[in-house]
Amino acid sequence: MAVTKEQFRRWLASFAAGVTVVTTRSADGRPYGLTATAFTSVSLEPPLVLVCVDKKSESHPHFLASRVFAVNFLAEGQEHYARRFAVSGGEKFRDIPFAFGVGGAPLLQERLGFVECRAEEIVEAGDHTILIGRVVAGDAAEEKRPLLYFRGAYYGI
Repeated sequence: MAVTKEQFRRWLASFAAGVTVVTTRSADGRPYGLTATAFTSVSLEPPLVLVCVDKKSESHPHFLASRVFAVNFLAEGQEHYARRFAVSGGEKFRDIPFAFGVGGAPLLQERLGFVECRAEEIVEAGDHTILIGRVVAGDAAEEKRPLLYFRGAYYGI
């Protein structure tokens, strides 16, 4: 019996995940980003992470071309960021304070933490592309708490 897309999605919805906004830039410097829960650490030495990017995403070609990205960890109370970056198109960065990091990817100013990365490996996997990135910079706010996604809704701890 084959696993359906609906079954798979329902099963994975029972896994609570941290919420991130993954960002990059176009060749002309325009910021792009998307909401992702498919993020994890890969290695401590060297420091590697991975993120999965939907091939249908408007941002997808810019991740591949720039080969730089930042993973912004969202904090409790930032559901509005998660929702804004989850939709395709539009001016996602309008009225959101950000700055370009050392690698050139946008960093949200209000966040729980971040890692900036340079793509070391790009792997095609079904309807997503896996970006494996070497971490070149990062930071975290010890006093903030994470935004979580579980069974289709956002939660704090």
